[in-house]
Amino acid sequence: MNAQPTPNQTAAGEAALRADFANLIDGELVAGNEWFDVLNPATGKAFARAPSVNRAELDRAVASARRAFGSWRATSVADRRAAIGHMAQILTDNAGALAELLTQEQGKPVGQSRDEIGRAASQSIGMAQIIIADELLEESAQRRIELKYFPLGVVGIITPWNAPINLAAGPLVAALYTGNTVVLKPSPYTPLCTLKIAALLREVFPPGVLNVVAGGDELGEWMTAHPGIDKISFTGSVETGKKVMASCAGTLKRLTLELGGNDAAIVLDDVDPRAVAPKLFFAAFVNSGQVCMAIKRIYAHESIYAELCTALAEEATKSRVGSGLEPGVQLGPIQNREQYDKLIGILNDTTTRGGRILAGGQVPEGPGYFFPPTVVADIDEHSRLVQEEQFGPILPVLKFTDEEDALRRANDTRFGLSGSVWSADPERAARLAARLEVGTAWVNQHRTTSATVPFGGAKESGLGRQYAALGLKGYMEPRVISVLKG
Repeated sequence: MNAQPTPNQTAAGEAALRADFANLIDGELVAGNEWFDVLNPATGKAFARAPSVNRAELDRAVASARRAFGSWRATSVADRRAAIGHMAQILTDNAGALAELLTQEQGKPVGQSRDEIGRAASQSIGMAQIIIADELLEESAQRRIELKYFPLGVVGIITPWNAPINLAAGPLVAALYTGNTVVLKPSPYTPLCTLKIAALLREVFPPGVLNVVAGGDELGEWMTAHPGIDKISFTGSVETGKKVMASCAGTLKRLTLELGGNDAAIVLDDVDPRAVAPKLFFAAFVNSGQVCMAIKRIYAHESIYAELCTALAEEATKSRVGSGLEPGVQLGPIQNREQYDKLIGILNDTTTRGGRILAGGQVPEGPGYFFPPTVVADIDEHSRLVQEEQFGPILPVLKFTDEEDALRRANDTRFGLSGSVWSADPERAARLAARLEVGTAWVNQHRTTSATVPFGGAKESGLGRQYAALGLKGYMEPRVISVLKG
């Protein structure tokens, strides 16, 4: 018979779960009175609790950000750049402990968590080197017309669960570097590493400049409708992005949306299937396919289709799936039960429609949200797996005969985040890639991004851009200064 914990034991256990996690509001660490469980997706069980802010605490965070805005925008660009550099160094110095925490809440292998934190640091430094200069539009005897850029005010940032640190760093640095103050909300599935980083950054930024608050969907709704927030940067699903946009309309907030994708990779007939398969596999399955710009569909020329399918299946078969804290694991669990159940539904639809499973397809029993890397051939173009963003480790490979047909099928989607074309002739591929209806078209690569290259989606995959000068300007208001001389 199992002994039941005493009240004191229960209280002690709950205190341990809550340890070291707090919201950052106006320079203070605020635990509050409400908490929610955070699960480890490798076990499906709670391993910690995060503090949940109420409406009054959000109002306090927004008010503190607005108070701090005047002095922060007056801070020199050089000083803001130095603060961003200090932030990046803190991420680097604490990468080991942060990576382990990130893996516990997100699921990805700990080496990939460390890479994510390192990328967040390096991208931050890169963005803070970009100069947004005034633009002289006219200089004549009659007039001088300049275009200047000014910070917007308070930026609300809502981040997702698949890459919570890297996908927070982009909008966070863009907002702070351009002179805005911030209220940042991490996903309730993965709030812990973000909260820990906020505590580490407490001494880097003046009180109110950076506020980090945790909570559920209701908190996001409060932020998008809040009259004290001037811009929302949201990264997440298309469906939620539409709700965010509608909520922001009430106050005409500025808006950046980085939404989902259904990225196609077109593999032409001159490609060596064996050589390209590992690259395609990694671009599709890294983080167990939970990447907005991962390859979601492959269109392979009929002459190489069979061999490419075989090579991709071999990559899937030899991949090791398990807890991200175990050595040698390449693919961790699906991050949450809702997404796991969605993938089960897509797999069932795939088999019902006659898709041929080349690898994977057998979901293991036991704890955790593990889903094997699955490669599917001969799939119905109208199946869920092809039409939806699966956001998981199940990949359809489709056959084409004619390049124009492949391009038409690749573009026949409401998504438009990114895509790629693969060929032994890069210029041939580039001509085709230029006709993909996406925000980013790659040739012989996929998922390659940079702090100095803008990233975002076409169609329903988003509005605006992150990174580069174009992305930074999305956090600023352009103002024309027109001077009539004499």
